[in-house]
Amino acid sequence: MRIDTIASLTGAQMTGQCDAEVEWLLTDSRSLCFPETTLFFAIRTERGDGHRYIYDLYNRGVRAFVVSAVQENLPGAVQLLVPDTLMALQRLAERHREAFDIPVIGITGSNGKTVVKEWLYQMLSPDMAVTRSPRSYNSQIGVPLSVWALNGGSRVGIFEAGISQPGEMEALQRIIQPTIGVFTGLGPAHQENFQSMEQKRAEKMLLFRDCPVVFEADDAIDDALERDKDLCARVCRHLGISEDAIQERLQRLEPVAMRLEVKQGRHSCTLINDTYNSDLGSLDIALDFMNRRPDRKGRSRVLILSDILQSGTPSCELYAHVARLVESRGVEVFVGIGEELMSQSQCFAKVQARCSFYPDTDTFMHSPYFASLRDSMVLVKGARAFHFDAITEALEQKVHETILEVNLGAVVENLNYYRSFLNPTTRIICMVKADAYGAGAVEVAKTLQSQPQVGYLAVAVADEGALLRSQGITKNIIVMNPEMSSFNTLFEYNLETEVYSFRLLDALIHAAERAGITGMPIHIKLDTGMHRLGFDPMKDMPALIERLKSQTALVPRSVFSHFVGSDSDGFDEFSAEQYRRFLHGADILQQGFSHHILRHMCNSAGIEHFPERQMDMVRLGLGLYGINARNNELLSNVSTLKTTILQIHDVPQDETVGYSRRGKLSRDSRIASIPIGYADGWDRLFGNGKAYCLMHGKKAPYVGNICMDVCMIDITDIPEAQEGDQVLLFGNELSPSALADIAGTIPYEILTSVSSRVKRVYYHE
Repeated sequence: MRIDTIASLTGAQMTGQCDAEVEWLLTDSRSLCFPETTLFFAIRTERGDGHRYIYDLYNRGVRAFVVSAVQENLPGAVQLLVPDTLMALQRLAERHREAFDIPVIGITGSNGKTVVKEWLYQMLSPDMAVTRSPRSYNSQIGVPLSVWALNGGSRVGIFEAGISQPGEMEALQRIIQPTIGVFTGLGPAHQENFQSMEQKRAEKMLLFRDCPVVFEADDAIDDALERDKDLCARVCRHLGISEDAIQERLQRLEPVAMRLEVKQGRHSCTLINDTYNSDLGSLDIALDFMNRRPDRKGRSRVLILSDILQSGTPSCELYAHVARLVESRGVEVFVGIGEELMSQSQCFAKVQARCSFYPDTDTFMHSPYFASLRDSMVLVKGARAFHFDAITEALEQKVHETILEVNLGAVVENLNYYRSFLNPTTRIICMVKADAYGAGAVEVAKTLQSQPQVGYLAVAVADEGALLRSQGITKNIIVMNPEMSSFNTLFEYNLETEVYSFRLLDALIHAAERAGITGMPIHIKLDTGMHRLGFDPMKDMPALIERLKSQTALVPRSVFSHFVGSDSDGFDEFSAEQYRRFLHGADILQQGFSHHILRHMCNSAGIEHFPERQMDMVRLGLGLYGINARNNELLSNVSTLKTTILQIHDVPQDETVGYSRRGKLSRDSRIASIPIGYADGWDRLFGNGKAYCLMHGKKAPYVGNICMDVCMIDITDIPEAQEGDQVLLFGNELSPSALADIAGTIPYEILTSVSSRVKRVYYHE
């Protein structure tokens, strides 16, 4: 679409000249792919302002911007001035939608929107080209970006609409303009923002205000997935799909994996598994995800892609677009699988990536390249018909059946929760020590590195920082507990360090001067009441200033302390005294230097409890990993520990289970063995009925002592349980805090105790 057309459709005032046509709408500067055909919407939110990224995008080649304040010194660029950039994005999507006289399905509800959307796609795509929301793009920004994907080949559109508070659905209805409505049902999600369930239903139903036909989930069907299938069947009948085809396709519906998974692969590979769907929109999202993840030097970025089926776009045009994505997203090795990709291999002739093509999955898996694949980051992306699960199965590192699933999206959600308490200029130090509280420091750090308000990452010891550097992390890193033997590691890997005593300071100065280091940033710790580590803010500051000013190797970058009891209102008086002591010491230190020394004192609980004391920076630890440090309640759950049943025994009454015959049975019982024990970090205090896990949503108490590698659970009251079934050890439904209460400890210990032999699986929904 031409820029002047967009200006007309959005009612914008155009300044500057730019003749390029727009293909891509961009709201997140980190996802830039094709600058020459991108239009950036500088959206202001409670947490940020897109105008801050305009000059960076301009330097990267973008020449078209939608702004609410004209920016100076952008020669050759065009700016579309509007009162509200989000409203302009939505208005543009409305006008674009009006150009298509095709069936458009609008889906809303509390649960099941994405499942119904994807199953409808599976059932309709054999007969017609379907354009649908990528992943869960159902927000005020996601919906217009989804509708923009409608093109000349689209024969039906399927779009989700999600709301979290009143007043949001009006805009989404105008954008989607559904001709067929699907309501998947009502649930408790976001209920805190609505006065009643009736109000929430009324708000959601606004999507169907002008809709000729609406299908609602049949509450008489108990099973949620069966309700979703019934909805899909009814929509397909309405669109003229034959009953035989509907029944046959219902039988072939594939499960919907609504997330990108990051797994450790064989031969030092990292796998990004996205066999969820195959279209241009989801391909770009997956490539963006891979491209944003820093990696160690020398590792290739590999894309394994199948034919893109039922796109509605001519093959030559489709794969020319894929080739542009491969080139611009930094792919170094491209593997195309399928007859269409082989026939269109000429589209990839000019890309710099090394390209190879195979007619089917089996041929590729028997190729010399597959056998030699190692030390690479591999994105596996394909239509289900190509059975790419065989590729991921072959490449995945085989370990323990017990896994810790880590939701990287939840890490960002928790970060944003705590950002809501902060001023826009306050920076966040994210704690990734103790292997990111058991979640895995490397992958968590890769996720945090791209978040603009994260100023620092913090580790406990220098070796943890060195590991992050070796894996491509470039963000500033603070070492909180430096050892005298680690100074060379600090220097080699450009790590900054806490300094808490004159002994440590003198030794670090001596080592830095010998190594020829000048201007190394350090972080001065003051002891205001913890009495663990730190300089005395009332006595030590003059001598500290004198020592620092007598040398040039080290420069104080920040000064900080630690609240003893920010998690409890009962310590507020002492917290105030700590804050007073800190300001006293920090003020004296600052007077000794002309440059600004950053100040920080709030931890996770302090961010929420003392927002007026946030100063220049805050330190986010436990809260980042989903536990509210003020009340131990679950925020967005990050880590889910799960395992599977190895074997089931029927054990008669009066028998015993486990070592030392501690598990005494009072009834005939079904006992299941699961592969987790104290060598995996599973506390022996959980044994003998003190704690439980969950199966099929039901409690299964531990029986007998926890063993080194295995423990036993009582599944007598879960008759549907079978060998191979999944067992939840902690997660959304059973929080680490609940287990900590049982063991008489804190959630930190539950999270950090999960041993390294438990495989981590990372995903982003």
